[in-house]
Amino acid sequence: MTEDHRARLLELRGAAERRLAQLDHTFADVVAAAEGANTDDEHDPEGSTIGFERAQVVALSERARQTLAEVDAALVRLDEGTYGVCEVCGEPIPEGRLAARPTATTCVAHASRR
Repeated sequence: MTEDHRARLLELRGAAERRLAQLDHTFADVVAAAEGANTDDEHDPEGSTIGFERAQVVALSERARQTLAEVDAALVRLDEGTYGVCEVCGEPIPEGRLAARPTATTCVAHASRR
């Protein structure tokens, strides 16, 4: 079962890396588009749109980086033999929860208390 978990985590990691690369490219495109635009957001209707797009890409990039960090931490727990163990009570995390949320660090009971 451990290798199944490792494969799933590595799949998630790869997807997050690809998403981050795509977002980095999108961010570069937004910045390039803003270079030729009027930077007077108050009078230029496109100015606020470019700013919003930039902020949205940054937020999505931060989420992708967070996912990478969560997956890396889960891989460390897997290597240490603590993957699938609730960090609060020490009981096993149900397989269904790990299937739905492979980076989970708590059982369902303790996740709902956060």
